[in-house]
Amino acid sequence: MARLFVILLALISTSVACTFEESSLNLTGIVCRMTKPAAFVLNQQTAQVIQAAFRHATYPDISGEKSMAFLGKVTYGLTNIQINDLSIENSEVDFKEDDAIDIAIQNVTASFKGTLSYGYTGAWFVKLTHSIDFEIESSIDLQINAKLMCAKGRVAADTSDCYLTFYKLTLHLQGDKQPGWLKQLFTDFISFTLKLVLKGQVCKEINLLAQLLADFIQDRAANFLQDGAIGVDISLASFPVIKANYMESHHKGLLLYKNYSVVFSDSMFAPSLLSESRMLYFWFSDQVLNSLALAAFLDERLVLTITGEELREMFEMEDMEAHQGIVQEIFQGTSYNDSLAKVWSLTPPQITLQPEGTIVRSSVAVELTLFSQGAEPTVVFYSEKEVTVTIQSAYVEKKLVLHLADSVIEPKVFKCALERAGDDKSLSHFLQRIISVAGIPEVISRIEPALTSLMNSKGLNLFEIKNPEIITKEGYLIIQLDFGFPHHLLVDFLKKTL
Repeated sequence: MARLFVILLALISTSVACTFEESSLNLTGIVCRMTKPAAFVLNQQTAQVIQAAFRHATYPDISGEKSMAFLGKVTYGLTNIQINDLSIENSEVDFKEDDAIDIAIQNVTASFKGTLSYGYTGAWFVKLTHSIDFEIESSIDLQINAKLMCAKGRVAADTSDCYLTFYKLTLHLQGDKQPGWLKQLFTDFISFTLKLVLKGQVCKEINLLAQLLADFIQDRAANFLQDGAIGVDISLASFPVIKANYMESHHKGLLLYKNYSVVFSDSMFAPSLLSESRMLYFWFSDQVLNSLALAAFLDERLVLTITGEELREMFEMEDMEAHQGIVQEIFQGTSYNDSLAKVWSLTPPQITLQPEGTIVRSSVAVELTLFSQGAEPTVVFYSEKEVTVTIQSAYVEKKLVLHLADSVIEPKVFKCALERAGDDKSLSHFLQRIISVAGIPEVISRIEPALTSLMNSKGLNLFEIKNPEIITKEGYLIIQLDFGFPHHLLVDFLKKTL
């Protein structure tokens, strides 16, 4: 139930607490679908969250009085009630279509301890008071129907539909010399009163934990899609759906970057675009990716510098052997360590998703500068090109892998400071080949570890992700995967909460 609360309550909502305009239904940028097999996996560690609920709950003192024959009024009080031990035999989860998440916890064996104080007026009107320790053994079934609500654009969890069924409630008093009437009196009393107290306090704590879990995972999701000043709005775009075999939540996916505002056109998402064969699906509109590319451009992140050994490897690679005369002419004897190649985007990249891959088109500038002692730096050449690349992506062994499927380079501007006998066309053609054969692969080789490092900094490498697939279609991409129980999230949550 831990992960069930963490993710399902966090990403899905069916409440009317939020209102959406009819037009907002078409503004979905990101969709998350979780199938029933995922819920079974997330339900594996029920015991830890239930134990947290029982242990974290505060049990109020109970006091009162009761009239008894021969004794008159007997006053009593239960104080310092604490959970002493707890075990859970089984937990089951199911989806109630268009309603709730049904969570059944069977055979919760719990023992409580505390202090029992009682007093009565004995013979010759002598007032007697006693205080003894007690322990209560109980066997309980717990039923929770988790309603998923929306508040302030975020998911809120309501587990107030919560029931405790007691199959056993046995009182043990300290020592063996207590009178039998005393044990019978307080067993009858506790059997009624303590049931009410436990039900109220445990269900209240579960409801609190459910909402804390919802906030916890939503904060994690927002953080995962944020880097520096760039973020993504994951607030709900419409009411989610609970079906018999899956849950689905729809999120805006709008860009969060300074004061920039990006408006999406109507979403093309339809439930039929996702299947039910995998545990978890993420659907992304290409509009989300384009807005992130815009932010990266505005944040001046699309700049690459190459020097030293990397520059040498590019210009002296095997495919360039026939052009070493031009290479020597370009560098004029200057060491690669005293040379700097700079590549940057002149315009925001335009991303198009197609079955053959992710197509990225951008105007790119390339500049090579030589540095000589006692002289001003020399810009040997400056070139502008329209570059279009097709990338196929995969996630393998916890690393992002980008495969260059195709590239097209269109020359736009070329300026050369070299005094050479030949024309600039041969040099321009050579540079275009360098960009195609070495430059674009070099850019990709930089992006792969950078994005992998960013994802790992968000904790993605801590998840047990099984057989992930990144599938591109016209206008959208799908990430589908199976996973193991994310123990690290549960540990983090319990540390932060308890």
